Amino acid sequence: MTRRVARRWLLALGMVPVLAAFSALAAKDVVVAVGSNFTTLDPYDANDTLSQAVARSFYQGLFGLDKDMKLKNVLAESYSVSDDGLTYTLKLRQGVKFQDGSDFNAAAVKANLDRASNPDNHLKRYNLYRNIAQTEVVDAATVKIVLKQPFSAFINVLAHPATAMISPEALKKYGKEIGFHPVGTGPYVLETWNQTDFVKVKKFAGYWQPGLPKLDSITWRPVTDNNTRAAMLQTGEAQFAFPIPYEQAALLEKNDNLQLVASPSIMQRYISMNVTQKPFDNPKVREALNYAINRQALVKVAFAGYATPATGVVPPAIASAQSYAPWPYDPAKARALLKEAGYPNGFSTTLWSSHNHSTAQKVLQFTQQQLAQVGVKAQVMAMDAGQRASQVEGKGQKESGVRMFYTGWSASTGEADWALSPLFASQSWPPTLFNTAFYSNKQVDEDLAAALKTSDPAEKARLYKEAQDIIWKASPWIPLVVEKLVSAHSKKLSGFWIMPDTGFSFDDADLQ
Repeated sequence: MTRRVARRWLLALGMVPVLAAFSALAAKDVVVAVGSNFTTLDPYDANDTLSQAVARSFYQGLFGLDKDMKLKNVLAESYSVSDDGLTYTLKLRQGVKFQDGSDFNAAAVKANLDRASNPDNHLKRYNLYRNIAQTEVVDAATVKIVLKQPFSAFINVLAHPATAMISPEALKKYGKEIGFHPVGTGPYVLETWNQTDFVKVKKFAGYWQPGLPKLDSITWRPVTDNNTRAAMLQTGEAQFAFPIPYEQAALLEKNDNLQLVASPSIMQRYISMNVTQKPFDNPKVREALNYAINRQALVKVAFAGYATPATGVVPPAIASAQSYAPWPYDPAKARALLKEAGYPNGFSTTLWSSHNHSTAQKVLQFTQQQLAQVGVKAQVMAMDAGQRASQVEGKGQKESGVRMFYTGWSASTGEADWALSPLFASQSWPPTLFNTAFYSNKQVDEDLAAALKTSDPAEKARLYKEAQDIIWKASPWIPLVVEKLVSAHSKKLSGFWIMPDTGFSFDDADLQ
């Protein structure tokens, strides 16, 4: 059958308009391949950036951060702060509806912040909001938030991906099950969540921003194997993938249908050492293991050059970050220090990873080999999201099995407090937050607390520097690298990119 005859046949059946409509619909469906599973769709109860990034399909915050991690207004149009730093007054965007048809207003803000700041709710992100004393409704478009003490990073807390505005009606209806029934003001609504396979969202017709969203649907598909994610891009099964297998970056870059993007990051990768347990309670052991790791080689082996060796405990892109002389690779020095510490023949331990994707497994294997060269035998385990939640995040110091733990952290508020306090403050030991080294230092605690109370930028910088100096000398971590974020997408997809904290921005995404 010739093309002309076929077209006449389709016209006779009235099929051309139908096929054209179907084609247009399909053209606006995007599949995003990501590196791990999602733990929950309740941003206040998610510990991982990926789950919060996916939740941004449905939810928006009062404020947000742009691709340069600069503050922007979202559901709040402006704010003011009292002279004593205790009261924040927010003016809200009017005319916004939740996806269930209810109004977004000051009462909705109060409902969300009351829930988030109530310790009885046992939400994983409670520590972001524990300084809230009360939230008051002034009028429908004005809300007043009163803090227990001055907290200079508070607006950045309201810009954190966890601070989502959830429909109060949905909170009443679903209660603790809200993580399975998201209802926000965002551009998409939940269509399907297959917890082992994918989350699919579809366009919210009542979205408050005219002309958006431009996509009809997004399917978020966890694909732990790096090579499979790359293959999905090449076959067209996915239109966006992150993270990209570093070793395949050059190959994908040659594909005329794809665009490879390497973007700046605030993602720091490190190995914490449980300083409350032998042998990591000995500073010489921690120092020895820092000498034992060849970070330049790690950058090549596991990250194919798409990373830089860490020179501090806070990524350089974060304000007040301090840089130090990098740890040199010196296995002889490492062995000598282990001998001085009473471990001339090394020791055996465990090394866990917070993720099980291919890059994490490469880091584990590389580190295991490096440690073996100085006599340290490490049994490695790469965890999935469920294992991490139960074995690491859910256990306190006494019952924790954590010894060495490979993970990463991005300060999604864009400032130094969230880069330091959750990881080094004494009150941040799991299960409260993420101080998996169980590190504790009185001066560090005092510096971090004082930095939040001062409005003097110079004094704040001094306090953060002093805290980092103490932490660097104590070495509760083996700082490894700061990643570059490598993603790839179909050239037909625009306006979809990776944030420096490894979240996604897709408000303006479109597909040709």
